[in-house]
Amino acid sequence: MNETSSAPVARTMAPQTNPAPAKAPELRDGAGSTGPTTGQRALDILQRQGVLAVLIAVIVVASCIYPTFHSLDNARGVTVQASFLAVVALGMTMVIITGGIDLSVGSVFALGGVLAAWASQYGFLPALLVPLVVCSAIGLLNGFLIARAGMAPFIVTLATLLGARGLLLSLTDEGGTTYLVPKDSAFADLGQGDVWGFGYPLLIALVLFGIGGLVLQRTSFGQSIFAVGGSSDAATLMGLPVARTKILVYTLSGLLAGLAGALNAARLTSGVTIVGVGMELDAISAVVIGGTLLVGGAGSISGTLWGVLLLAVIQNLINQIGTLNSSYQSVVSGGFLIVVVVAQRYLARNRRTT
Repeated sequence: MNETSSAPVARTMAPQTNPAPAKAPELRDGAGSTGPTTGQRALDILQRQGVLAVLIAVIVVASCIYPTFHSLDNARGVTVQASFLAVVALGMTMVIITGGIDLSVGSVFALGGVLAAWASQYGFLPALLVPLVVCSAIGLLNGFLIARAGMAPFIVTLATLLGARGLLLSLTDEGGTTYLVPKDSAFADLGQGDVWGFGYPLLIALVLFGIGGLVLQRTSFGQSIFAVGGSSDAATLMGLPVARTKILVYTLSGLLAGLAGALNAARLTSGVTIVGVGMELDAISAVVIGGTLLVGGAGSISGTLWGVLLLAVIQNLINQIGTLNSSYQSVVSGGFLIVVVVAQRYLARNRRTT
């Protein structure tokens, strides 16, 4: 999970009709060296791992102030709660790297939970497959309208946000009906089971992040995601399947949001209609705080994981303080987001001038 930006690859491989004369290589960091300077390497490390340093600093300070913060039980609770947002943010990372946005994931997350709870009465497989199929179809619709019809991602996913929420309300009689997962159902174990105290949702999220990192770093599909985000026109000239890449990315985003909703329903043993409101903003915040550029072309799965954990730790820290209500989490998260965006602009400007 040490993937880095591949946008420059897209730019350098684009055909040039009027190639510029070759420049003499600059000498940096010693005789004959043309690699990045120490300052550039420091900026790269800061962009990729800066959020991890902040996360470690917050954990150390909080552990010193609140003795219960670093307890194993608290760590288990924080990580399990963060696992649902992490699964959603994983799909959002790929979408944003392509230069898009997916505002529908919060509603799709809630819809997936209700569908899973409703289908659990028919067994484990229906409870898992029904939300995955329906939510993947919503993601596929997003991708088709964006990639084939050329519609703006913001408008398309805003429309499916409303559509998924409307479908959710119609299935539950506008929230009047709550579907419960049978207590003896194997599906409930998917959300409540654990290995050495660490819940299945956390383990599933870690496995998915490992797979996501390999896909982005080691496959042609992952390189296409970076290339499309770096320059869609250049990716087209290179012969990359731009439309197919976008469709697959949005389908994956819907699939992962539905899976996260199903896991949440298994943990709560019910399909709660009020969950997921604003979750798309939390996912976007975690992705951007993790170092992924909103303009696309650069980002990392590991950065998103640190971003999700940072938001979860902040929420837990506010709960530990006790005198602050949960609204302060949004204030702190917004502050981090502004700092990260400003830092990204600063780093980008420094790269252009060096």
